Amino acid sequence: MLLGLRSVIHAAPDLAAVKAWWTEVLGQEPYFDQPFYVGFEVGGFELGLDPNGDMSPITYRGVSDADAAVTSLLAHGAEPHAAVRDVGEGIKVGSVKDPSGSVLGVIENPHDGA
Repeated sequence: MLLGLRSVIHAAPDLAAVKAWWTEVLGQEPYFDQPFYVGFEVGGFELGLDPNGDMSPITYRGVSDADAAVTSLLAHGAEPHAAVRDVGEGIKVGSVKDPSGSVLGVIENPHDGA
């Protein structure tokens, strides 16, 4: 079901300041830059900045079907965290809490070639 690490999304309540900091740290401009989300490509993975995100970073594992993955994880005892939603361009994300309370995100991205 899980295809591997795809993204880590960090909260960015002051998106401009956090984007500037990551741009300097990484030495590169983001490949995606919108008021609702900023994305950097780092070593084949996504480092995302979400102005409305949780204060703890969320790691997203790739899946072929986000709805099915969340349903399966819930059936295995996970608790809901964030419902699956389309974030644009056919990309869907959702998350659950594992038995320890840690958040596990899933991402279905038809563009990642996996």
